[in-house]
Amino acid sequence: MTLVFLGAGIAQSAGQAASPTPAPAAPALAHFHHVHLNATDPAGAIAFYTAKFDCEKARFNGMMDAVWAQKSWLLFTKVSTPPKAEITSTIWHIGWGAEDMKATFQKQLDSGTRFATPITDISDIGGGNATGLFYFAYVDGPDHQLIELNTANHHHFGHIHLLSKDPVAAGEWYMKEFGLVRRGSGPPSREARFYRGFQIGPSMSLMMDNVNFIFFPMEYAKTQWPELWKDRNDFESTAGHVTDHIAFSVDNLDQTLERLKKDGVKITDGPHSNVGLKFAFIEGPDHIKIELVEGEAENPHH
Repeated sequence: MTLVFLGAGIAQSAGQAASPTPAPAAPALAHFHHVHLNATDPAGAIAFYTAKFDCEKARFNGMMDAVWAQKSWLLFTKVSTPPKAEITSTIWHIGWGAEDMKATFQKQLDSGTRFATPITDISDIGGGNATGLFYFAYVDGPDHQLIELNTANHHHFGHIHLLSKDPVAAGEWYMKEFGLVRRGSGPPSREARFYRGFQIGPSMSLMMDNVNFIFFPMEYAKTQWPELWKDRNDFESTAGHVTDHIAFSVDNLDQTLERLKKDGVKITDGPHSNVGLKFAFIEGPDHIKIELVEGEAENPHH
């Protein structure tokens, strides 16, 4: 299988030094709430994630079994036929960190984990000839969900990697509409950048809570999966894929929807109230399905 490469520094939570006299923080526009997966065997998927990664089985909203990963959820919908796993939507993969990738990779192998891409050194992705500093590998998860493990300063659920027709514009949309914070200084570059024959720039790296959102150009997909992309020039909706959608929580759903409507964002479903939740769906850049939930993700132990 052709190796798949990613940007350096991903999945590392951005620690910020506290100011001695911090200014009052503006209310957050949103928080990260969950990743929603389609699964032919939700119970088996939950058992897999909790055995392989730092997360735990818990009851979501007291109604359904799910996975709690530090500050957010993995939720599962049972489907009768395998969901689409090919990378033809904007969501490429989700990922966990590893302080010692070599040891983590070996431990995963020993436990029978299947890998779509074995451990790979990409320490030179930022230029130069560095080696041994940054590794990644892709786990072939339930229903062929792609799950990255990569060098980080933690071993938690850490990132969501997306592909985009315009990574800079997509990143700026998430910053404007939901308050994600860009990593890096200066204006984002719109220059094409290549690594080992793959286009990896322009790119964006944003943080929301403890989750890093990374955006790579669509051209990456065209090189990596030429048969899938030979007649494509856009992404499919994420709906129906193994990663069906992502979700943000907001304090006031109705107010948020009004604001988004004024900004021209398409509200695709809702708002609805069900199982104690108030929620709605919108379409974001590159046809991503995004759920908005009123109220933050609650730690199941509180």
